[in-house]
Amino acid sequence: MSAFKRLEDLVVYGKLCRLHIDVWELTKKWPPGEKYELGSQARRSSNSAAAQLAEKYDDRHVRNKIEGVNRSRGEAGETIHHLFIAQLKGYETKVTYERFRERYRECIRMLNGIERTLERYLPERERHWPEVRVQGSGDSGQESGRGSGFGVQSSETGLMDRLDEDLLSMASLHRATPNPDPLNPEPSSLPPCPVAPQPCSWWTMTRPF
Repeated sequence: MSAFKRLEDLVVYGKLCRLHIDVWELTKKWPPGEKYELGSQARRSSNSAAAQLAEKYDDRHVRNKIEGVNRSRGEAGETIHHLFIAQLKGYETKVTYERFRERYRECIRMLNGIERTLERYLPERERHWPEVRVQGSGDSGQESGRGSGFGVQSSETGLMDRLDEDLLSMASLHRATPNPDPLNPEPSSLPPCPVAPQPCSWWTMTRPF
């Protein structure tokens, strides 16, 4: 197992911190009326994306670590939204927005990799990410990508971004399933969810990290 890393050595944390500084510089050019509106929201969410990782980095419970990754990913998505609104209002060009969006999407993919690695320490029924194994590897249990850490080993790059695919799949399923009862807002013909939601028992979080 690789050596424990300081938070400052975590690649995705450094990228999110750099993005916050760049967003802060960007918002200084926006109209004064946005100083405490859109500008403040963009600065807050961009800083929180990195801060959520910092808050949970030394937490001893794996579920809390995963919660920190999820919150960081949500703050990154919120920042993308604020930058998109800035583009729509004419504060930023489409080129600038797309450049920031791609940088944040890269961080989101890296967060996905960290979450997937952390989930290996959870019971299988509680995992949301499928196992990805290296094809042709002599070790059938070897997984792709190692070693960037969130208190443990992690794969930050090279992973497929499954979130967009899952959302598109759910949308396609909803459109492909007609509603036999127009008065019923919930279509009764939808197939059952393949994975039943599992209750979260906070008192079972006993694995130290």
